[in-house]
Amino acid sequence: MDFLGVSGMHYSGESLRGNRILVAEDSNVFTSMIKQRFQELLEIDVETCRNFEELQLANEKSDVPIRLAISNMNLPGAEQGEALNYLVDVSIPTIVFTGTLQDATRDRLLSNQIVDYIIKDSVFAVDMLVEAVCRYLTNHMHHVLIVDDSQTARALLTTRLKRYNFKVSAADCGSKALEILKANRDITLMITDYNMPDIDGFELTRRIRAHVGSNQLRIIGVSSSTDRLLSARFLKAGGNDFMMRPFIDEEFYCRVNQNLDTLSQMKFLLARQQKK
Repeated sequence: MDFLGVSGMHYSGESLRGNRILVAEDSNVFTSMIKQRFQELLEIDVETCRNFEELQLANEKSDVPIRLAISNMNLPGAEQGEALNYLVDVSIPTIVFTGTLQDATRDRLLSNQIVDYIIKDSVFAVDMLVEAVCRYLTNHMHHVLIVDDSQTARALLTTRLKRYNFKVSAADCGSKALEILKANRDITLMITDYNMPDIDGFELTRRIRAHVGSNQLRIIGVSSSTDRLLSARFLKAGGNDFMMRPFIDEEFYCRVNQNLDTLSQMKFLLARQQKK
């Protein structure tokens, strides 16, 4: 399968047909649009539920696990958000598809480990939903390395990335990161802190770039420092992106996506050139 998303995301690889996707949505218009676009772009036949009772029955009727749920904030029979609470309680990864989203509701969703949310505020909303689902179902193909001497920071980033279905490894220092990279050639993204005791993020990036280019490994630097020159210095050392802590979840995931999209596109173009 060859898929190009609305933001330029490129995916070429395994079929997604075997994934069981559940859509909990009471709007006939959006349900029809979702079913059509998922079939056209991902070749997936989604299951639909119009109310809370149908959602519960869909989860209980089959031994095949639901790989991912797409749910409105409120459904008939669950007007106070009970459907989302149910999906969280039964450990089904969920993307919220909603017409509006207040800041307090957004905070509650993210604290409950919702995978993502898409707002129905444009004609592209359904395509954005398809793209979000495609990302989740294929993120396991990306191995991400987190490098940070803070156990708390490593745990936070690991939790975030695993929520999005990435394969994750972690190192508490630069020298350990180099060992992990050497032993795991499938790592495609590294997120490294700047201030570390043995090898700082700049030097770690320089050492990696001596052997591995941006077409094989993307590197994002992070720091809690207020020094605005850090980002320029990191990029000059061979990094691809830089973020200041504390992150906003949406920005963090978008930055990760953009770097992996660039990597996928570079590999796709290189493979196409080699075929000529």
